[in-house]
Amino acid sequence: MNPPTESTGDARPNAPNPSAEDRVFMACALALARQAEALGEVPVGAVLVRDGAIVGEGFNQPIGRRDATAHAEILALRAGGQLLGNYRLPNTCLYVTLEPCLMCVGAMLHARIARLVYGATDPKVGAAGSLLNAFSNSGLNHQVQVQGGVLATECSALLRDFFRARR
Repeated sequence: MNPPTESTGDARPNAPNPSAEDRVFMACALALARQAEALGEVPVGAVLVRDGAIVGEGFNQPIGRRDATAHAEILALRAGGQLLGNYRLPNTCLYVTLEPCLMCVGAMLHARIARLVYGATDPKVGAAGSLLNAFSNSGLNHQVQVQGGVLATECSALLRDFFRARR
């Protein structure tokens, strides 16, 4: 049986005891989210990690790039693919400050990442357990281990403050 905060395809909103490594890499993703915020983008950041090293990073840029696919997760996966020389990214973990949307979950499945760790849940478009769980389909040819809620308070506060300032 898997621990209650970590399982295959079953995201949990709270991560009461994330590992030190998970906290460090989520803090890196938060720093990237702040870069997005500085550009007027929704503050979401992502880092792709393999063997304890960041191999790709990204932050939301759909407004600046005029590209609906320029989500933090997609940009981190693209950067990782370029660095590693392959679109398939096995044995990697993607850290993202906000629960991914369906498009990003699809990209993660195609990239064959091993693990997803996210901070804040997204009840409006979250596809890793909040609105729907695209990872839970046992018929998929690839399964991703999912953990939600890592540094959730910090990730949620950044988003809440961003949107509050725009109201």
